[in-house]
Amino acid sequence: MMHLITWLTGNSYHPAGWRHELAWERTAMRLDVLIEVAKIAEQAKLDALFVADGNGVRNMDKVGLFEANTPSARPTVHDPVTLMSAISQHTKHIGLVGTASTTYESPWVVARRFASLDHLSNGRASWNVVTGSNPGDSENFGLERHPDRNERYARAEEFVSACKALWDSWDEDAFVERKDTGQFLDATKVRTADFNGRYLSVKGPLNVARCPQGRPVLFHAGQSEGGRRLAARHADCIFEAAASVDAAREFYADLKSRRAELGGNPDHLRVIVSVAVYIGRTEHEAESLYSELNSLISPDIGADFLAKAVSEDLTGYPIDGAMPDLSASVVGGNSIRGQLDSIAKAENLTIRQMYQRVVPTMGNTALIGTAARIADVMEEWYTTGACDGFVLGASINPFTLKLIRDELVPELQRRGLFRTEYKGTTLRDNLGLPPVENSFDPAAFPPLPARGASGNPQM
Repeated sequence: MMHLITWLTGNSYHPAGWRHELAWERTAMRLDVLIEVAKIAEQAKLDALFVADGNGVRNMDKVGLFEANTPSARPTVHDPVTLMSAISQHTKHIGLVGTASTTYESPWVVARRFASLDHLSNGRASWNVVTGSNPGDSENFGLERHPDRNERYARAEEFVSACKALWDSWDEDAFVERKDTGQFLDATKVRTADFNGRYLSVKGPLNVARCPQGRPVLFHAGQSEGGRRLAARHADCIFEAAASVDAAREFYADLKSRRAELGGNPDHLRVIVSVAVYIGRTEHEAESLYSELNSLISPDIGADFLAKAVSEDLTGYPIDGAMPDLSASVVGGNSIRGQLDSIAKAENLTIRQMYQRVVPTMGNTALIGTAARIADVMEEWYTTGACDGFVLGASINPFTLKLIRDELVPELQRRGLFRTEYKGTTLRDNLGLPPVENSFDPAAFPPLPARGASGNPQM
């Protein structure tokens, strides 16, 4: 079955969507709004909610972008795991995907937070593993520079491995809680992680019992060489940004083959494509909404938004002139930069034409039309080896999300492409992923101290 995810945000996916009359009036730090998003998504039987995140407030150097609250600015957002913990108490089935950085966090803290979320949600937690793409974030952590891409991914490899070791600290039945003997836990079923790498070391054990899922589901969004290596080795799911079905098929085949080369099962890796949804009850309504939203973006804001997306200063370039060459790597994110560079060169686009392409889609594919028309595109991508599912960006919240629930999902269900009910009790179950085997080995531990006559260990 196809897998469907949406963003847990009160803001709309289109950068100007929040300005539309069909959007919520106020959304900043509104838990009630986010609970409503979660409930609508769960009513639609979507697999998961996704919270993207960064480690700083951005775009302050571009006042227009900053004041317009373009999606990358993030001036007011909840901590993802804190938010997901609250949402877990208002939902029962939908998965909870939160972002945490391997560049600016500690493995022990991240492992503990997501293990706690997995328990609070009864097995619905997922960590979106990121290395951080914004160089300015380093200043929030007392660092003189943002690590380069190779260093970030080398650290990320160690970070994820350390978290996995921590999640395997306890055996499933370690906490026996026997009132008759006074034994709360079985000490033969706990171990230290003892992880030591070039960048990180952590002893453990984690002070959280083994997760209901074994460990949280791991997502990753990197599309560079380092990102693909990390995903192929560690991820259960990977987010993909693809401007065309052909590009998506190439990425899909590459990730699946990398997993196989590492000795893993490619069928146990889910590739999820991000799309912008402009759905209407008629074709005319969908096209009109798309045009209305784009008219709310001024050329200055559009050009600045594009400059941020490609990590390139476009000041001084004529807006109706050609895009500059973006083939050189930068310290920040390179995946979207490279993708947009290829599009601009292939189609000989100007800066104006490029921002008109990028702003409505966030660099992804736009799906515009009725539920039937959008489902046609999704079915082609899914059935021809381009993806295992989609992250649906609701162009206007809550209007678009409700139409996804009421029109698009039923259309996919009629075609036999999407579930009519949740099949399992955990996110891992609903994604069709296998159980996680614990690497715990009780034979590797020294014998325990002798127990006293009372049944308690001698101190």
